[in-house]
Amino acid sequence: MANTRSRKRANLRDVAKLANVSVATVSRVLNTPDSVAEATKAAVTAAIAELRFVPSAAARAINSGRSRVVGALVPTLDHAIFARYLAAIEQTLSGYRLSLVVATTKGDAAIEAEKAQTLVDIGAEGLIVSGVTHEPGLYDLIERCQLPAVATSYYDPDFHLPTIGYDNAGAGRIALQHLLDLGHSRIAVVHGSLIGNDRTLARLKGLEDTGDAELSFVEADLSIEDGCKSAQTILSAAHRPTAILCLSDVLATGVLYEMQRQGVGVPQDVSVIGIDDLPGSAHASPSLTTVHLPVVRMGHATAVAISEWIENGLKPSGMLLATELVARDSTGIRRPA
Repeated sequence: MANTRSRKRANLRDVAKLANVSVATVSRVLNTPDSVAEATKAAVTAAIAELRFVPSAAARAINSGRSRVVGALVPTLDHAIFARYLAAIEQTLSGYRLSLVVATTKGDAAIEAEKAQTLVDIGAEGLIVSGVTHEPGLYDLIERCQLPAVATSYYDPDFHLPTIGYDNAGAGRIALQHLLDLGHSRIAVVHGSLIGNDRTLARLKGLEDTGDAELSFVEADLSIEDGCKSAQTILSAAHRPTAILCLSDVLATGVLYEMQRQGVGVPQDVSVIGIDDLPGSAHASPSLTTVHLPVVRMGHATAVAISEWIENGLKPSGMLLATELVARDSTGIRRPA
């Protein structure tokens, strides 16, 4: 009868015995290989391969006194912009042999502070947070633990954490100016919740210098469905706008769906612009004009900054990343009434 018993998992002692070295030497090969002679390192490496030994991450953390974990706090994982940003962070951290642990906050500063404490409790060596609106408890935690921490998605050179992000007010200005340049003056603005959302507030602030434009505002949850509902509200108005400025591509996608459903021509009847430049926006019908936010570059730059701080003690300065207009088919010159 075949032996169905599983092979016993090798441990450090097994490796040490086969390599004829001490357990401490095996540990040094795993954690500080440069401190071990080449012949000894080769013997231990051969024993590891023969025994198919897989070192425990937890054990290595205990032995080295480090978790090699970075915590990231984001409002949600439901939207592609956060997924792309986190993927860039994780990929870059791996080059520093650091791992990413993500916690979501639902955009609630109190939840964020609790989740930050949890990340610290599991040994996070650094924190990445979104925006610049946070509970005092979060700052107290960072200061008390002397924790490297970076704020992203927003740039503020005067903020007491290093910020790596883009000019949200500038993104709003770029979108509005594009519509003004096309001759639009009656413009509806669709935006997400203003509660705890410093990025949306900044984008709205960028619309303050409107010239002769007549702006109306519709608040919505950040979803395609609510983008559709917002378009219904706008289209039912006595005086329809000639353009709709959505402060996110998600909302703009919903607006485009509803325009198509109601037979409203885009951009012939109404122009639509978003902010984000999500991957799907180029493939919308019509393709969505938007303002590109460099979230992948931001994720990479953030990961480099936090890694260099953790590994080499190099506290980063802030970084402002450029936004730019991506003109596609959903905006056009305003036609005479």
